[in-house]
Amino acid sequence: MNRSRTLPVAVVSLTAATALLLTGCGGGGDEKDSGKDKIAGADEGGAKKSASPSSDASADAKIDRPEMKFPSDVDLTFDKVSLSDADQAAAWNDAQNYARAIEYGIVKQDAGDAGYKFYSEIGSPAQSYAKKQIKDHIDAGYTVTGERRYTDVKVETVSKKKTVAVTFCTNDNKLFGKEVKSEKVLRTKPSIKDYSSWQISMTASKQTKGLWRADLIKVEGESQQCMG
Repeated sequence: MNRSRTLPVAVVSLTAATALLLTGCGGGGDEKDSGKDKIAGADEGGAKKSASPSSDASADAKIDRPEMKFPSDVDLTFDKVSLSDADQAAAWNDAQNYARAIEYGIVKQDAGDAGYKFYSEIGSPAQSYAKKQIKDHIDAGYTVTGERRYTDVKVETVSKKKTVAVTFCTNDNKLFGKEVKSEKVLRTKPSIKDYSSWQISMTASKQTKGLWRADLIKVEGESQQCMG
């Protein structure tokens, strides 16, 4: 992304224990991801419960979600994805919320913001990643401005596990870093640095029906596969 000229996108190195949870997502994969690990998530035990979209919508309406209101100069645009499976749809919705929460923490300049904490498992790699991204921007004195696009979305359920693997690309050739104090926008020319690939394991909350939280994450900057 354009802001990565000053703040590189972190490539998350998962621990050995976490790496054991990485598997291929199975059918519907893309040749662009050949040779890449994909996050499958941890087994919570028990069979997966089926749920109708209507029941999920009802449960979602009861979730007390943290508010995230972005300034008018920040636009996060997600590809529309049609998912018939209720769990997949809910997981993708909260994967979007997790991604938004990272940018919201940067905009608010708050590494302890409730947003990313709400949409990630406590103490998980996903929560650590979000906090570090926000803190790095704060420490450097930067926020963001412009548009980030989230594209090439794939959503797959991990067999017999209450876990959904979400992958997507980010395109930041219209997103720029902005100095907090001077409000100077750091404009740069489009390049491969604007593209990143994301893999996120979303886990169903045991406490809140309808809520999904990010657990494992892998983000790779300068992604050639996301430029296509």
